[in-house]
Amino acid sequence: MKKDIQPTYYHDAKVICNCGNEFTTGSTKPEIHVEICSKCHPFYTGQQKQISARGRIDKFNKKYGLN
Repeated sequence: MKKDIQPTYYHDAKVICNCGNEFTTGSTKPEIHVEICSKCHPFYTGQQKQISARGRIDKFNKKYGLN
């Protein structure tokens, strides 16, 4: 293996989300900025299930004229 071609690995890389959540992980960059994380993602917060259910209910009501 060639020497000095591997990137520096940071064991305590800081990840910062737009929602304000911060946590640490391992990475080749010392600081990472993300737009969405597990604290604000609809799948993990439970919002995704409600949104898709509302869409199906509205589709049913529109199909059968139950508005």
